[in-house]
Amino acid sequence: MSEAVERHEFGAEVGRLLDLVVHALYSDREIFLRELVANAADAVDRRRFEALTGGAPGVPEGAAVRIVPDKEARTLTISDPGIGMSKAELTENLGTIARSGTRAFTQSLAETGPGDRPSLIGQFGVGFYAAFMVAERVEVTSRRAGAEEGWTWASEGRGDYTLAPATRAEAGTDIVLHMKPDAEEFLEPLRLRTIIRKWADHITVPITVTQDGKDEPANEGTALWRKPKAEVSEESYTEFYRHLGHVFDKPWATLHWRAEGTVDFSALLFIPGMKPFQVVEGERESRVRLHVRRMFITDQAELLPPWLRFVQGVVDTEDLPLNVSREMLQATPVLARIRRAVTNRVLSELKGRAKNDAGYVGFWENFGPILKEGLWEDAEHRKDLAGLLRFRSSAVEGWTSLADYVARMKEGQEAIYVLAGDSPEALARSPQLEGFRARGVEVLLLSDQIDAFWPERLDRFEEKPIRSITQGSADLSKLAPVEEAAGGEPADVSRLIPLLKDALGEEVSEVRATDRLVESAVVLAAPEHGPDLHMQRLLQRAGRGFGAEQPVLEINPRHPLIRNLAARAEGDAEMKEAAGLLLDLARVQDGASPRDPAAFARRITEALAASMR
Repeated sequence: MSEAVERHEFGAEVGRLLDLVVHALYSDREIFLRELVANAADAVDRRRFEALTGGAPGVPEGAAVRIVPDKEARTLTISDPGIGMSKAELTENLGTIARSGTRAFTQSLAETGPGDRPSLIGQFGVGFYAAFMVAERVEVTSRRAGAEEGWTWASEGRGDYTLAPATRAEAGTDIVLHMKPDAEEFLEPLRLRTIIRKWADHITVPITVTQDGKDEPANEGTALWRKPKAEVSEESYTEFYRHLGHVFDKPWATLHWRAEGTVDFSALLFIPGMKPFQVVEGERESRVRLHVRRMFITDQAELLPPWLRFVQGVVDTEDLPLNVSREMLQATPVLARIRRAVTNRVLSELKGRAKNDAGYVGFWENFGPILKEGLWEDAEHRKDLAGLLRFRSSAVEGWTSLADYVARMKEGQEAIYVLAGDSPEALARSPQLEGFRARGVEVLLLSDQIDAFWPERLDRFEEKPIRSITQGSADLSKLAPVEEAAGGEPADVSRLIPLLKDALGEEVSEVRATDRLVESAVVLAAPEHGPDLHMQRLLQRAGRGFGAEQPVLEINPRHPLIRNLAARAEGDAEMKEAAGLLLDLARVQDGASPRDPAAFARRITEALAASMR
């Protein structure tokens, strides 16, 4: 059996393979320039390193990667004074798909033991072929540092290439792209500089773009986040923040640190000082930029959770493995550790400022609603976020925290009470607050849309349950009112309640007496289990109110109107009319419309006319 087994090499249709690399590996054509510039920067760094070890002459003073567009010839040239390639290296590196000279060099370094090594970007040996996305022919003329002769590699990307002797005055490499007719946009100097600023702004090798015969700088060349914090001025931070986010304000907080340990990375993050013009609620992904060895890789690595998407900045690492296109990250433990570390660092900064920084209120007004999304979706950080929350209140001016609320709770008070609605001003006037205010019980006023959701997940704070005052029956009997409620003794409504329920039928789930009203005759409440009133209104506006339970109608036995109805409680048509009017009054007080606005207006008009006779 063993003698019958034959071993063969895989065959490959090289032209088809190259076509897949060019057309399926990258989603954005401008990526070709990033890849070629990265290769050129690697070549310069390799020459510097080999010069230190005596293996190559040093890099010329003022060395830079030059990008030269020529519209008339329809060519784009990328030149570097790097290590260059010999004839054999051109064959190995460019004539073999997926062979990387950078990777081979890095492996050779690993075999020599630890030491001071250059940070090289290329890994997979396919980035060069992105040139064929925009070029119908590519010519590479290269001279190895320390060698006398040069060689030109040329191909049209159809599975074959040529090699010919060439002359180059200095060591290095020239890549000439003969551009396709539909790629002439990449011959515009402004377009080229924009791509470099986006993808390679902080590569330490200078990059220039030639315009009108003059080499114009295209990259900053200094990775600000890799500098020691003590060497960076506030003005430099602000300038970089404005460049990064295309904004004009100053950052409210700047976080700059170097993490070392199980994973190494540098980070420079900014919390904006003002809300952006383009409201960040429109998209929920973090746009913190991921760099690998100073090269921009993507701003879609989701380095921060959606509830911190307002944070801007850069994270730069040398430890992160990437897939061959560098456009989609592998789900690696390294990336997970970076995400966790960056998130915790931002939270730590916010917690410190929440305690000691008077400017925290401004931050909260800008980004508080976004931060509260984490209460709903992030169980791991829910407890940390709870301490950062700020609310309007029925008892104090300005903003207050949950911790301060708990410190002010009345003796005998068992829960943290909240009321959600559309605006703090409307909530402050709500009849829902009457009984709580009469007893000196504070209620937090929640007016963001997310406030209808997160209390379901953060159901308690410091062992105190968080309870909506519109949900279920709030037991205030344990808390004596500060002053006697108006209206004297409560009426006996035992006969009135079933009459009202019969009159309203399925429009309410229950009618009951309440002691949480002072001035109002009626109020709506939600059933004990299920969404509170504000959540139900949101669901109805979104067309998702199907299945919601009908509200509870609560009546105030001390109110003159209820006392009069109780005194004449009879199951006649007049009582049915009164029940409908009470329900509509409660709906209007709660910010909803009457069931039949025209009929409601007619009833009010008739009542006014009768009172004037």
